[in-house]
Amino acid sequence: MIESLLVANRGEIARRVIRTARRLGIRTVAVYSEADADLPFVREADDATPIGSPNPVQSYRNPEVILNAAKSAGVAAIHPGYGFLSENADFARSVAENGLIWVGPSADAIAAMGDKIQARNLMADAGVPVAPGTREPAPDLDAALKAAEAVGYPIMVKAAAGGGGMGMAVAADPEALAVEYEKVRGFAERMFGDGSVLLERYFPRVRHIEVQILGLNDGTVVALGERECSVQRRNQKVLEETPSPALSAAQRAEILAAAVNAGRAVGYRNAGTVECLFDPESGKAYFLEMNTRLQVEHPITEAVFGVDLVEEQLRIASGLAPTFGSAVPAPSGHAIELRVNAEDPKRFLPGPGAITAWVEPTGEGVRVDAGYGPGNVVTPHYDSLMAKLIVHAGSRDAAVERARQAVAGFEIAGPKCNLPFFTELFDNAEFLSGDYDTGIVGRMRAKPKK
Repeated sequence: MIESLLVANRGEIARRVIRTARRLGIRTVAVYSEADADLPFVREADDATPIGSPNPVQSYRNPEVILNAAKSAGVAAIHPGYGFLSENADFARSVAENGLIWVGPSADAIAAMGDKIQARNLMADAGVPVAPGTREPAPDLDAALKAAEAVGYPIMVKAAAGGGGMGMAVAADPEALAVEYEKVRGFAERMFGDGSVLLERYFPRVRHIEVQILGLNDGTVVALGERECSVQRRNQKVLEETPSPALSAAQRAEILAAAVNAGRAVGYRNAGTVECLFDPESGKAYFLEMNTRLQVEHPITEAVFGVDLVEEQLRIASGLAPTFGSAVPAPSGHAIELRVNAEDPKRFLPGPGAITAWVEPTGEGVRVDAGYGPGNVVTPHYDSLMAKLIVHAGSRDAAVERARQAVAGFEIAGPKCNLPFFTELFDNAEFLSGDYDTGIVGRMRAKPKK
């Protein structure tokens, strides 16, 4: 097993990795910006190294700064968490070239999946179902209009290098496409340094389902169930659950098999997630993208499968077999994760501030992965995620009720907070039925017609 580890991240995911590493006897080193000096992850690590400015480009997203910190600390490995440098193929390659262990997939796998068009084509060639769309970037508006005519409207306009719901727009007709194409291309150039644009069929009613995979050292790729991620605002997830209430046993088996094939197609090692769009009308799933890292919502998979995915990551990176041997554990019960964000519960606009009260819920089947605590300050420099509230119970109904009670018992004061949104969601008939899609939050927020 790896003996020492630098956690190249912050907040709740840094605490999460440190917690497992400590249990395994691994020495941990945290890195932190000036804005994060007082956060819990800094004091919970065995050692901590300041890396400068709150601006992530100068600290958490700066490969040279992270590598220098790792060398100075004398660690054996780097765990990137999610976001920041976690899907930066050049950084993963640099880590290996500097004699350190990268806790993640190979740089080649990251690069292959990092470009949405290349990933789509690779998956299609491997027999993984993909939605109708372009095999090459649309270099200009004329090419985009011709491609859209062939694929059909409405159409999704996507930044090929985007992720996390950023760089996406929908066009219902050629006039709208002319506007959205230029918007997405300009956004992609500013945010990702790559203005390549992908066009893909837009499904008006769709569910977002993803599969947790592990690529093992013997070349095997296994799937640890799926997660339903359709409760979203601005194309970004706010609640996830597993198993998905949308799938039949046959559909589940088909989606898991496709995800395993996707992992095999790139020789995948370590933890990753295959994201799919599921069309409830046809019952078909289409490959969306592969996230070559640990997901924010990984705890619900841990709850139902009884595994520690960070431990599995560390074991794979160390050249070891998984804890569960050759037999994937059977899932048990139902789990839900709520992303507790510093944002208002109506319009979901960020509302950072000093935390004056913080009381976490407790009890059977309740887990809180938090990046903050009382007295900390949520700054505007980073994502608004303050904590993840995870519940696990024997059935979906029981899990929803446990989540409802846990939300009522979670007290946060100071920053704005979206906990009231979840109280509202758990009274929503569409959500309670399990028959919902990615438009559910929009319908909840739609103004009533006069």
